Amino acid sequence: MSTREKIQEQHDVDTLEQKNNEIVLYNDDVNTFDHVIDTLIYACDHTPEQAEQCSILVHYKGKCTVKTGVYEELEPRCTMLLDAGLSAEII
Repeated sequence: MSTREKIQEQHDVDTLEQKNNEIVLYNDDVNTFDHVIDTLIYACDHTPEQAEQCSILVHYKGKCTVKTGVYEELEPRCTMLLDAGLSAEII
């Protein structure tokens, strides 16, 4: 009876880590819930439920993270929020 050896090769894998940033939306006394919800759906690809939950959190907590990702992906989305009159920043 013969035996066979299984050899497991080791491979080094380089991973590129990218820092995730966040778009934080801040409360204001100007914009309506409907405007905030519609803008989050448009700019951040939220579902209506996500957008509504974020708008409620912003209203009661003062701010809410509405999108996370790499800076290059978030910048145009944050610009859309700002152009719509909302208060937001990338952190």
